[in-house]
Amino acid sequence: PSPLPPPEQLLPQPITPPSTPDTPGNVPDTIQVKQFDIVGSTVFSAKDFEPITKPYVNRNVSFAELLQLRSAIADLYIRNGYVTSAAILPPQVLTGGVVKIQVIEGSIEQINVIGTRRLNPAYIRSRIGLTVQAPLNVNRLLEGLRLLQLDPLIASISADLQAGTRPGTSVLQITIAEAKTFSITPTLDNARSPSVGSFRRQLELSQANLLGLGDGLRASYTNTDGSNGVDLSYSVPINPRNGTLRFAYGSTRSRVIEEPFDVLDIRARSRYYEFTYRQPIVQRPTNEFTLGLTFSRQESETELGIDNIGPFRLSPGADEQGRTRISALRFFQEYVQRSDRQVFAARSQFSVGLGLFDATLNDQAPDSRFFSWRGQAQWTQLLARDSLLLVRGDLQLSDRTLVPLEQIGIGGVDTVRGYRQDALLTDNGFLFSSELRLPILRSGRALVQVTPFIDLGTGWNRNGENPDRSTLLGAGFGFLWRQGDNFAARIDFGFPLISINGERRSLQENGIYFSIRYSPSF
Repeated sequence: PSPLPPPEQLLPQPITPPSTPDTPGNVPDTIQVKQFDIVGSTVFSAKDFEPITKPYVNRNVSFAELLQLRSAIADLYIRNGYVTSAAILPPQVLTGGVVKIQVIEGSIEQINVIGTRRLNPAYIRSRIGLTVQAPLNVNRLLEGLRLLQLDPLIASISADLQAGTRPGTSVLQITIAEAKTFSITPTLDNARSPSVGSFRRQLELSQANLLGLGDGLRASYTNTDGSNGVDLSYSVPINPRNGTLRFAYGSTRSRVIEEPFDVLDIRARSRYYEFTYRQPIVQRPTNEFTLGLTFSRQESETELGIDNIGPFRLSPGADEQGRTRISALRFFQEYVQRSDRQVFAARSQFSVGLGLFDATLNDQAPDSRFFSWRGQAQWTQLLARDSLLLVRGDLQLSDRTLVPLEQIGIGGVDTVRGYRQDALLTDNGFLFSSELRLPILRSGRALVQVTPFIDLGTGWNRNGENPDRSTLLGAGFGFLWRQGDNFAARIDFGFPLISINGERRSLQENGIYFSIRYSPSF
């Protein structure tokens, strides 16, 4: 985790309260005060002012003491972050022992944004506008600036408060430097299932600010010896609280090339569509809580090429033509807690299968009607410079038998190293992984870390038989090489501590995983 900038870097200029008159007019040397009438305050109540005014009530008070009281009221505002607010003694007729004190609460007259190139200034202005509502509180403003500093579209940000045209008003000038938002990312790894070829080539193009609205477009092409896939997504913010709409589409064609099943010429086509609304509910520099809703549609077809058999049912839940159609509504919750030394992230998702849009409906499960929950969490702790501890867990529970598209996969580089990708595919499952990253070489911008790890996964089915080996346990080590922010290469050696039946033809099946990723930004 990287530290947030200090407040003085975000808001460096000292802020001076508005000038106020020192005298309300002709005032006697002392006056008998019975009560103070403090007007104009929306932040504090009369009860809040009572400890300040009580020493001056029911006695003779000099004008100098009235000025001290006025300053004490202004100090109350300043101590609580309302640094542009002030208190004055307005012209008044001092009768009946009642002294009126006027509070002028500070406000922002105008927000100027400097330094934008492609990003619409309204993107900055609307988000800062949430934090500078009257009365202006510098603590809320700093929190808004720090949130924007965390925005991937912004490289740096600072602000300056200047006097406005009216008493109590200020002009907020924000200076930003935009981050690079276009990236081209080629990736090589062996993370795909050996049945379609584990060696994967991928090219991804991403523009995080396509139209200047903070909207992102992402397109990728993925290829193995037995598959080709395309993924597209577009997201756009719809409110200044970073609520977004996202549409995603993907299509894959594959054929089984793994012996001895390759002679059957098994072919498959799959597509998915997703429409997501995501809305942060709580946003602070140190934590965030988000709710979201996704409608998803998944479609797949399988066929046998041998003897020109054509469409054929190969997986549970498919119809006689080998087709599976899943429509689902997914409600998710996300939480992130961050500090300079650690980050904790958790995600929960409830999925409800629906019988909409010609979805697969069978007399018996599995089909498009189901309910499942998946919870994921990861904790990252900075132990020392470039030394990290990563712990993650994953749990899926379902109310019935699921189609393979909805099952949890156990085994592979992202779950349990030492086994092939998706060695187990079950309705329910639990995953746990712990990994250390320890530096062994630093040279310029290069960093090489050794990464010992241990992974555990277990799966079980809701109904029907469980796998012969339902638990996988792997341990090993790897090396991670980072060159600046754009290049990363990794190799892992995983050793299965619980043996399962299977061939060991590929590197992946022998517990060796590699990835090379280069992601320059422009």
